[in-house]
Amino acid sequence: MFEGYSFHMDIVETMVKNYSYLKKGLTLVLNGVPYKSENGLLDLVTENMAEKPLYPLIHIEGPDIEIVLTHGNSYGENISSFVNGQNTRDGGTHLAAYREAIAKTFKDFFKKDYKPEDVRQGVVGAIAIQIQEPIFEGQTKTKLGSTYMWERQVKNKDGSSAIDRGPTIRSFVNDFVSKNLDNYLHMHLDIVPVIEKKIKESQAEREEIAGIQKKTRERNKKANVYNRKLRDCRIHFNDKPLKNKEDEREKTSIFITEGDSASGTITKVRNANTQAVFSLRGKPINCFKESRKKVAENEELNLLVSALGVEEDLDDLRYNNIIVATDADDDGMHIRMLVLTFIMKYYPDLIRRGHVHILQTPLFRVHNKKATRYCYSIDEKEKAVKDLKTGVEITRFKGLGEISSHEFVDFIGEKMRLDPVKLADEESISEIMEFYMGDNTAERQRFIMENLRSEEELEDVNI
Repeated sequence: MFEGYSFHMDIVETMVKNYSYLKKGLTLVLNGVPYKSENGLLDLVTENMAEKPLYPLIHIEGPDIEIVLTHGNSYGENISSFVNGQNTRDGGTHLAAYREAIAKTFKDFFKKDYKPEDVRQGVVGAIAIQIQEPIFEGQTKTKLGSTYMWERQVKNKDGSSAIDRGPTIRSFVNDFVSKNLDNYLHMHLDIVPVIEKKIKESQAEREEIAGIQKKTRERNKKANVYNRKLRDCRIHFNDKPLKNKEDEREKTSIFITEGDSASGTITKVRNANTQAVFSLRGKPINCFKESRKKVAENEELNLLVSALGVEEDLDDLRYNNIIVATDADDDGMHIRMLVLTFIMKYYPDLIRRGHVHILQTPLFRVHNKKATRYCYSIDEKEKAVKDLKTGVEITRFKGLGEISSHEFVDFIGEKMRLDPVKLADEESISEIMEFYMGDNTAERQRFIMENLRSEEELEDVNI
């Protein structure tokens, strides 16, 4: 029934590792390889950190809860979360409570009104809790939706039923973190100035960048640039509240396209209820090489951030799927890399949470009088030619604008093919970007030559 299946061993291996971290001392064996953790989540964060922490990792355990915390110099936050052994990639009530508790505890300790985003900038850590009968949200069941640590039905003396509830997850996590993290800081005063210096640096940068972005947005608003860049979906018109917010949000997508031709084609055939289109003009700047200030001044990227709704918090993301839709040529690939560099550097959690994708579009149209096949690879093209046999015409698509509207409707509908952009916790973002976007041209050329696939067949295609 399930022919041609295969295991994604990287996913299986990660799951086994996570189980070993969550059950200290337990040895798990996968294909003869043992996995065992002596220090729980401390081992998980230590082994997966791609940068040197600013201070030794804080590791605190309690009944039904375990947390790890430190700061690095990367942008954003990188906090793994687990419930009863389940990796809650999309967070939920426990992660929200942990993020809130981190900000509040440091603010109270320093007796200063630091903004939560400044406190959490560069945070690396993890949280695992145990609760009774967890409720998970979404199609992938990777987001905790439970409100209470436990709920159970009990009978009153008169025989009627009632619900007995434990503490809320929010209060449970907040109480544990505020008490134990505060105690830890008082017992390890050597790390306190390091943490406050990091918070102050994040505050100064945020305030400078916020001022630049505000001026840019005001300038663009006067020029009515925003409306020309974004064709929003109806779900977000006038920011009306949604009846089934979680269900509807999962369906929303934004296509990031290059040029008016491609954006026009997608706009004509998209599902206007749930699919938005953002049109880039030319190539964005290489964020890896530029300062944060220069990036904030960039009109294209500034407007993209506004369209996504992540100026202040990633939880405000307006679309579940961010789809990079560029041409399958050199320029298109370069633009794709520049967009991904921007997201990876400043909003890596969008990738870690599975929101970022690459749109696959057909490379070939194989046609005869009886049928038409759209092919995404040379192998698919060869099979289509073999199946259709006689009178075959082959068209090679180079850009999205070359594909007519009536053809394109299937490519962003139910038959849409998306490649998820993946970023493992242990991968070093700086190393990835240094290789692909840095000044090491000779090294990249060697890599390309060693891994180049032959596409001689493309030269013989009838365009």
